[in-house]
Formats: sequence, C-alpha cells, structure tokens
Amino acid sequence: MDSISIRGGSRLSGDIEISGAKNSALKLMAACLLTDGPLELSRMPRLADTRFLGHLLARLGVTVEERAGAKLFMHANTLGEPFAPYDLVRKMRASFNVLGPLIARVGHAKVSLPGGCAIGARPVDLHLQALEALGAEIELSEGYVNAKAPAGGLTGARIVFPMVSVGATEHAMLAAVLAKGETVLENCAREPEIADLAGCLNAMGAKVSGAGTATITIEGVSKLHGADWAVVPDRIETGTYAMAAAAVPGGDVLLKDAIFDHNGALWALLRKAGVEIQAEEGGVRVKRPGGLTAVDMQTAPFPGFPTDLQAQFMALMSLADGASVIRETIFENRFMHAPELSRLGARIDVRGNEAVVRGPCALKGAPVMATDLRASVSLVIAGLAAEGETMVSRIYHLDRGFERLEDKLSACGAQIRRVAETAEN
Repeated sequence: MDSISIRGGSRLSGDIEISGAKNSALKLMAACLLTDGPLELSRMPRLADTRFLGHLLARLGVTVEERAGAKLFMHANTLGEPFAPYDLVRKMRASFNVLGPLIARVGHAKVSLPGGCAIGARPVDLHLQALEALGAEIELSEGYVNAKAPAGGLTGARIVFPMVSVGATEHAMLAAVLAKGETVLENCAREPEIADLAGCLNAMGAKVSGAGTATITIEGVSKLHGADWAVVPDRIETGTYAMAAAAVPGGDVLLKDAIFDHNGALWALLRKAGVEIQAEEGGVRVKRPGGLTAVDMQTAPFPGFPTDLQAQFMALMSLADGASVIRETIFENRFMHAPELSRLGARIDVRGNEAVVRGPCALKGAPVMATDLRASVSLVIAGLAAEGETMVSRIYHLDRGFERLEDKLSACGAQIRRVAETAEN
C-alpha cells in the first residue's frame, strides 16, 4: 500500500486549482439514474470514491465514461436489475443514495446498508423515513433494504427532518423530483452541495426551489431529461489547502476557482489566528505573514464550521501560540487523528467531544498512519511544518477525497512525494 513522504519546512507559494466537490459529485452521479437521457458532469474530481460509485452505476446498467477535460459521461438509457450489492455499497456511504432514484424511476430496489469511514455511527434512519413519507414500502432483511413504490408511484409529502442531515436532505430530493404532487422538506441542510444538486436537477427538468435554505419545495414532474452540469468547487479541499498554506511562515497561495462565501466560518477563524485571507478574481488568496495565535472552534452545520475541516484545523492549531479548544458536535469518535498528531509532537488532550491543543509545538517528522479521509490530510498539513521526514501510511483514505494532492502541493514548493509499495513491503 502506498505512502506519502513529506520533508517539512518549505513554505508554499503559487496556485492550486480546486477540483469539483466530492460530496456534491457523488450525489450528482446518483441523479443520472432518474433519466434515460445522458448526464455529463464537468469539473469532475478523479477520486477513489467517484470510481467506486461509477462501478456501482455500471452494475446497475449505466454507461459510465471518463472523458478528457475532467468530464464524466453517464447514460442510464436502460437499467438492469435494481440491486446494489454489499461488496460495492460497503466501500462508501454515498452509494446508498442510489436507493431513492431507483425507487422513483423503476419502482423497486434492493440496496445494501452502507459502510464508509469509521467516524462513528451514521445511521440511515432519516433517509428511510423520508422515502416512507413519499409512499415507499421498506423492509430491512439480512443487511439489505428492500423497497418498492406503490402502484401509482411515489407521492409528494411534507417531511420535517428531526435533525439537520445533508445525506437525508439530498436523498429526499433525489426521490421527490419524480413523485406526484408537491413535496416540502423542512429543517433541511443548507450546504452549498445541496444547492448544487438542486441546480443540476433543475437543469434536468426538475422543479426544485429553496435549496440552500431550511425549507425546500419540490414540484414533482413525470420525467427528467439529460443535461450538462459543472460540479461546484470543493469547499473542503479549499479549506484544506488554505490551512496547508498557513502551516509554514511565508506561505502565499492562490486557491483557483474557490468560492469565497462557501468557507466564511473558516476564514473568520483563520483571520483571528493571523492568516490573511482575500477574495480575488478567480479564487481566494491565503497568506501567512508571521506567527499564529490559537483560537477556539466548534463544528456546526453550514454555515458553521465544517466537521470535515476539524482535523486540519487541529493540526494548524498545534503550531499556534496558546491553547485552542476544539469541540466536535457533528460526529462522535472523530478525534482519531489526535494520537497520530501527537506522534509528531503535538500536545493534544482529548476529553469526549472536546480537544485542547496547546502550542506552539516544535513538530518533528515520524511515521504516522491515516485513520480516515480528513484525518489523513491533517497529518499531511502537520508534516509540512514538521522538521525532518514524515511518512503517512494507509493513504488510500487520501485517494478517496483528494485529487492529485502531492502534485498540487509539490507544484507550490512542498517536498512531498508518493512512495509506492514494494514487493518487500
């Protein structure tokens, strides 16, 4: 299994092009199941996760082709058996979102319950409750969801989510666009990826309004058509590279295509910490002119601080002067990166859903192990600032969510390279 080698201390300078958002691309891919017309996505990230879902879509009968210019072509002209087996769905939670589109278009489906990152229990109860509210009959048996629509198809409904859930909001949208009548979703997630999915569905002929607010209204249509759609730039990748640029004094990076307004909570904290953030034509510029000051952070649903940037922020705060209190309110068991950061010299005290980071720490390179997607890139950020060599293993986690990470960082001056597995290893 490959590793990443980093020799720390080099400041980053240059441009980093931000890829399309993984968290949006996966749901947009699932939308191809709703129509017999072709769907082509541009600014499509090339990731292990998108390829996993591509394999599942192909298993369902979709023609899936990667094309030049970061484009992905999908055509679900005719679908085969609506069955998503465990060996494909277990690799990634987002695969579960094929369930709603299959019920909406085909009328029935059998989909494995999902797997994914080990960052705490993330049940799909809200997904299933939303589908049941639209009229789907659901039975759980031997690790699978067996679902079917009534003879007349799904019917619009008022659905109030008991808690904010990005996945459940998106899943309900994917199913409701072909349901008869009006669906009103309340207490919805407001992430930019929700608005991106709504935009793509509308380009396919759906009637979705209110995406990006707490209430989304969907007027069902009988049929969707194909479309071309550009995936929204990845705000998590944007934030990650912003903190990488801030890891070493003198960093000066333009994050090309980044959308400034998608990371407001992060920018506010980075500015308090001493990082310069400026919206520019074509992206966002990040500079670290001097030292860093510790600031507290708490994760929250959008527009709050993203849980997917918590690990990266913890790595950066280990370099800041003072104590930073970091509270994780979205997922339990999401501080697994703390012990690995400690191997590099970070001083982190974890108590339940709260971590206290005391800095500045003189980080020193060491072998470390990635535990999940976002945790793995926090080790890369720490390695950029550490003295000597940091070797990050189990980087298949990185490949799930970051496209050409080592290439993008090395082009800005980082001493980083991928080390391929050898026969001796």
